[in-house]
Formats: sequence, structure tokens, C-alpha cells
Amino acid sequence: MKVCKFGGTSLASAEQMKKVASIVMADSQRKIVVVSAPGKRFKEDTKVTDLLISLADAALTDGDVKEALRLVVSRYEQIALELKLSSTIVSVIEDDLQSRLVTKDEGEQEFIDLMKASGEDNCAKLFSYYMQSLGVNAHYVDPKEAGLLVSKEYGNAQVLPEAYDNLYKELRNKEGILIFPGFFGYTPEGTLVTFPRGGSDITGSIVAAAVEAELYENFTDVDSVFAANPNVVQNPVEISELTYREMRELSYAGFSVFHDEALIPAFKKGVPVCIKNTNNPAARGTMVVNERNFMINPVVGIASDSGFSTIYVRKYLMNREVGFGRRLLEIIEDEGLSYEHMPSGIDDTSVILRGSQLTAEMEARIVERIEKELHADDVHVEHDFAMVMVVGEGMKKMVGITAKATAGLARAGVNLHMINQGSSEVSMVFGVRATDADKAVRELYNDFFVATKSPVL
Repeated sequence: MKVCKFGGTSLASAEQMKKVASIVMADSQRKIVVVSAPGKRFKEDTKVTDLLISLADAALTDGDVKEALRLVVSRYEQIALELKLSSTIVSVIEDDLQSRLVTKDEGEQEFIDLMKASGEDNCAKLFSYYMQSLGVNAHYVDPKEAGLLVSKEYGNAQVLPEAYDNLYKELRNKEGILIFPGFFGYTPEGTLVTFPRGGSDITGSIVAAAVEAELYENFTDVDSVFAANPNVVQNPVEISELTYREMRELSYAGFSVFHDEALIPAFKKGVPVCIKNTNNPAARGTMVVNERNFMINPVVGIASDSGFSTIYVRKYLMNREVGFGRRLLEIIEDEGLSYEHMPSGIDDTSVILRGSQLTAEMEARIVERIEKELHADDVHVEHDFAMVMVVGEGMKKMVGITAKATAGLARAGVNLHMINQGSSEVSMVFGVRATDADKAVRELYNDFFVATKSPVL
């Protein structure tokens, strides 16, 4: 059995849905199909999820609900018409949206999740209806009936352990092709809650793990994962195979193929993942596995992400003061902030976090508390940093990786503000000014892939 998930661009139009149907029918092992909401058909288009958020906002603020609803329904209607489907399915979708709209007074967060999730839910209904019109034994699966149980954290649901047994019993031996909506589950009390960003990928990973799939295929709009961002590096090499740990590190550092938490369920169950292109299904794609042969090149990818800020703290003899780091992090915690890195010296330390979390008032409070409570000699906040990451399981077996990377950055004239390597040695992080990030990525890519004449990984 294979579980395949199709993203928003793969389901954005009737033409794309025809491609998806052909892919599913081409392999009898593709038994479960997880779908996203229809995405953008062209650059200036609007995703259905964004239309649904606008519809929810209109309902909550007594805005023009009728027009917002029309825009959503018309997207499905156009797909249905071009697929030559009966108007019955459009009526089903419109009735579903109307039934969700009347719940707006039952709680804002619950209502927003309910409305957002309708994108995937109704896409699954539409696609299953289309498959049936082709004579395929296809069935829409309601995640509630299938037992996809999650925690009650709106927009940030976490799968509950019992969900795996439920899904196995409901899905593993069911006849036909099962069309499963991504992005949401239900609490044990029956409340719909959505997953965080990349939610349909998370659903696909959960389902693949639950049914003990032979393979989880994730179809998107690229032939494979590349060793660097094609928008930064011209014609980067394709990665044929990488590990879950490498994929997670690259996703964290800005690779947009997966949210960094999406593959955890599949990883824990040992289900291999193949990233493929809906528009070019013959391409071999990228396999994500537990272990790979890293002898060809210890480094598998170079990534970067911007938007980081640094809280810099200096105090003489800081290293001798028991509990200094704990008290510093308590101040950060009191503001409800999470941090990414914390490089330290004997007299100074830096707390690196996502700058989007900070406000001017928050910064002022943090600086004042550190000065007063920790008696720091210097405290200040700096913005506009990027984290450039070199990722590869093989780095821990190779001598000179750090020297090679820093030498390359020096040649490129990139000033390093931080170097951090995790204890697993799967990744190495360089903190640079955001304006230097692309230059750093290009130089590192050149050193590890072009200069070494690395083939397709």
C-alpha cells in the first residue's frame, strides 16, 4: 500500500485534478490519497484557504459574507464544470459552507479552524466525486469517522497516540481508493482543530505511519529537492536521497518543500517518503530515508532563512555565576518567547530568536530586566540576521568541513556573527547579516558542490 498526498498547486484546477487522477490510477498500490485545498492557478491568484479566511473574517465582523462565499463556491464550481461533473457536488459544498457559517458564535478560534478546514474537506469530496465519475471505486473519508484524534490546540493540533490504531482499523483493509482531507483532525470531544503550517503534509505522514504504508509519496510542483534554493543558486544539483534528519534541518532553515515537523510520524514508523512532481510524475524524485550512503559528498544541502534577532548580553565573569543562563532564559520565557540558538563565551552570550516575536515594548522590558536583575554590563538587541545552514549526515565523519566553510565565507567577504554546530553534527549554522545570506549560500554551494564536481546526490 502507498499513501500519496497532493498539494494545493496539484489540485488548483480541473486540468491539475485530471493529472492527479491519472497518477493515482497508474499504480494500483496507491490506495489512500490525501488532498490539500486548491491552491493558486497562477501567480496573482488566491488560494482557497485564503478565500476561506476572508470569508471567516467577513462573518465575524458582519462584512459582505455573500460575496466572500460566492468567491469560494465559484472556485469549486469552475473545477466541477470543467470536469463535466453534475452540479450536485457544488450544492453539497455550498451547503457545507453554509452549515459552518452558522457556528460563528460558538467561539472565534473554533470557527476559524472550522472554516479553514473546509478547503481540504470539500476538495476531498469533489475529487472523490470526480474519481467516481471515471468509474473508479473511490470514497471520501471523514477524518472524524476514521478516528484522526488530535489535541485541542487551534491552529497547532498534535496527533494523539490512539489515532494511529483508529486509522489502521478504519483504513488499512478498506476497499477502493480512499480520499482523505488533509490539515485537520478532531478532539476526543468532537471539535475540529487544524494542524500548523504544512498541515496536509502532516496528515499524509500520520496516515502513512498509521496504515504502515510501503511508501509515502508527496506530490508537489518540483521534480525533486535541490541542494540549494534555485532562486539563489543557478541550476543546483538534485538530491536523489537524504535522511529524515537532513530533511528536517533543511526545512527548518528555509527549504519550502516540507514544514520541519511534517515528516515526524513517518520517520518514527520508518516509512520512506518520496517527493515527486505532479506535472512530471516520471521524474524519479527525492527519497527521504532513515539512512543513506554519504561517502559521495558529506554535505547534502545549503539553506538559509532570515528574520532573526539577537539579544546580546555581556557580564564580566559570567561563566562563574551559577544559574545565570537559567535566569536569562526565564526572562525570555516570561515574555512568551522561544529561542533558536544560544552561543556563549566566558563573559558574553547571545540569545537568537525569530524577530517576528518581538515588539519595541517587549525589547525594552527585556533589556531593563536583564540590566536590573542580572546586573549585566551591556545588553542590546540587534535585528536583520540570517541563519545559513550547511546540512549533511557525513560531516561528523569528515575532517575540515568547518574550515572549508569559513574559508569560503571569508573569500566572499561575509562577516560571521555566530557559528553553532548541533551535538548530532548533522548541521552547522552560521549567523550573518540578512543582506549577506544569498552571497553566503552561493559561496558555500560552490565550495561543496561545484568545486568538488559533485554529481546528482
